[in-house]
Amino acid sequence: MKFLIQRVNHASVTVDNCIIGQIQKGLLILIGICETDTVEIADKMVKKLINLRIFEDQSGKTNLDISTVGGDLLLVSQFTLYADCKKGNRPSFVHAGSPEMANYLYEYVISKCKETIANVQTGSFGADMQVELENNGPFTIILDSDDICK
Repeated sequence: MKFLIQRVNHASVTVDNCIIGQIQKGLLILIGICETDTVEIADKMVKKLINLRIFEDQSGKTNLDISTVGGDLLLVSQFTLYADCKKGNRPSFVHAGSPEMANYLYEYVISKCKETIANVQTGSFGADMQVELENNGPFTIILDSDDICK
């Protein structure tokens, strides 16, 4: 599982010219799910995400987590995080999870985040989405379950 995390001042997801998810200060998370991911992996990834201290304190140091600052989450499925570009110029997505399994785990991640964060917004799994954001920093981090779950 991969989370591409961007600290944002605001972000939104649009499908068919309608905004379906929108946040202010918080985190935009692009979520990639691979064929070997499990609920246990998702639990570890969400725990790490929620506890990341990447918001500035009064001294300007990144020392606060999303709950402490009352931030929002925008969770967007992104199977292209598992693009394999080793051969040729056309990415392969053979390592991305099947749509059924990936959607199940995506929904599971959403439900786990909602246990802690008051405002959790989402994209639409499998839809053609337009994502807009104002990255704060810029501050972007990649969490990879291969590193988190060792």
